[in-house]
Amino acid sequence: MFNIVTFLKNLIYNMLAIFSFGRKKLSNTLSIYVKTNTGNTLSVDLEPHMDIKVVKEMVAPQLGLMPDELKIIFAGKELSDTITISECDLGQQSIIHAVKSRPMPVRKLPNGSKTLLDVKISEESPEEIPSTSKPLCETLSDLQLTEVNEKQEPDQTKVRPKAHFFVYCSQCAKVCTGKLRVRCSICKSGAFTVHRDPACWDDVLKKKRITGHCENFDTPCVENEFGDPPFTEFYFKCAEHSSGGEKDFAGPLNLIKTNHKDVPCIACTETSDIVLVFPCEAGHVSCLDCFRQYCVSRLLERQFLEHPAGGYTLRCPVGCDNSYIEDVHHFRLLSKEQYERYQRFATEEYVLRNGGVLCPQPGCGMGLLVDPECRRIQCQNGCGFVFCRQCLQGFHIGDCLETPQPNAGTSLEYSIDPLRASEARWDEASKIAIKVTTKPCPQCRTATERDGGCMHMVCTRSGCGYEWCWVCQTPWTRDCMAAHWFG
Repeated sequence: MFNIVTFLKNLIYNMLAIFSFGRKKLSNTLSIYVKTNTGNTLSVDLEPHMDIKVVKEMVAPQLGLMPDELKIIFAGKELSDTITISECDLGQQSIIHAVKSRPMPVRKLPNGSKTLLDVKISEESPEEIPSTSKPLCETLSDLQLTEVNEKQEPDQTKVRPKAHFFVYCSQCAKVCTGKLRVRCSICKSGAFTVHRDPACWDDVLKKKRITGHCENFDTPCVENEFGDPPFTEFYFKCAEHSSGGEKDFAGPLNLIKTNHKDVPCIACTETSDIVLVFPCEAGHVSCLDCFRQYCVSRLLERQFLEHPAGGYTLRCPVGCDNSYIEDVHHFRLLSKEQYERYQRFATEEYVLRNGGVLCPQPGCGMGLLVDPECRRIQCQNGCGFVFCRQCLQGFHIGDCLETPQPNAGTSLEYSIDPLRASEARWDEASKIAIKVTTKPCPQCRTATERDGGCMHMVCTRSGCGYEWCWVCQTPWTRDCMAAHWFG
């Protein structure tokens, strides 16, 4: 009897221990990898409330250094000691870099003088060196966009959707929210700090726009024999699954945006949280469902067009000039079957454009590149069908028989009302949202004019120097950097 009671007690204790272990797994602990410039990688478990100073104290002894000898770098910025893990927007298995602090390297200029390699003089104030004490724009986490009318009561504040970057993730096989990251364009290391924040999509998508400082080796990477700093390479990662390291990346969808301006869809006139903004001058807006319908209707009618920069693509449905979608990742919004058809049609168009023919046998469609004078064609590596090049019927001797061609009708599946087109404009919504070109500094009320660049404003009045957000008109914070970094 005693043995049975003891057995039952032990069983209950073991079950409680298992349940307790399971609860611990539900905590907010993050498993983070710390890479050093010596090539070592450490694994640490961090809690959201911990600050970077604590991280340095955990990592430094394993590297044989003192905490104040370390710099922690993440997504192009050095993190200060007071920043907490929750502010960094780290996900499971994210990578941060720990490098030994060292004096700034110097290089000789052609005239024999020396300059600091990783200091870039601010264009707004040539006499001042920009501070590196604001390292939060690397996080790119969500921002709760709010627009407050000064005449309204606080309880009437309208809450806007959160702003995101959007990517196509091949691992998730769908459109996901994304995060922007940086690395050295030469050695591809993430132990890299940028000299300035990007101010537009071109800064991110085009090469050699922004320089930075590489911390990966004792001798930092340089661009040329003059010792010029290397350029920043931007890339995107999916925010909806655990990080796969620095080689994990996703295709950016720069035309898909959070609809914080409440612009109606050009087709259905509904206002959606996420929209696609066509790259035309007017910036016509479509909800994602209507964009899919537009793509499918044009795909079934084979009305996609070949564009030198965009490949097999579409333009704004209104017919605007210079409005072709240049990044075909946006057509990943189609279903798997529809996207496979899109790829097949693109291949076929390439074959036809280069003087080839397509096998007319139902279910085949193999593209064949043959001599222009050849009339008898056999489908090679396909169904083996032998056909006449001129009439696409089975091969025959003599003249081809005329076959009736179907009438090409006009598509009624996707049409645009001119009145809708005049209302569904992204740029027009911007003009309504920002009616003035100057805004007062929230601290000293000095009129400030923005003529480009990012939304991070610094008051130029002597003795003020207040840092604020052009969109929110509040103190410049991590959230503002996340959503208003470059527009």
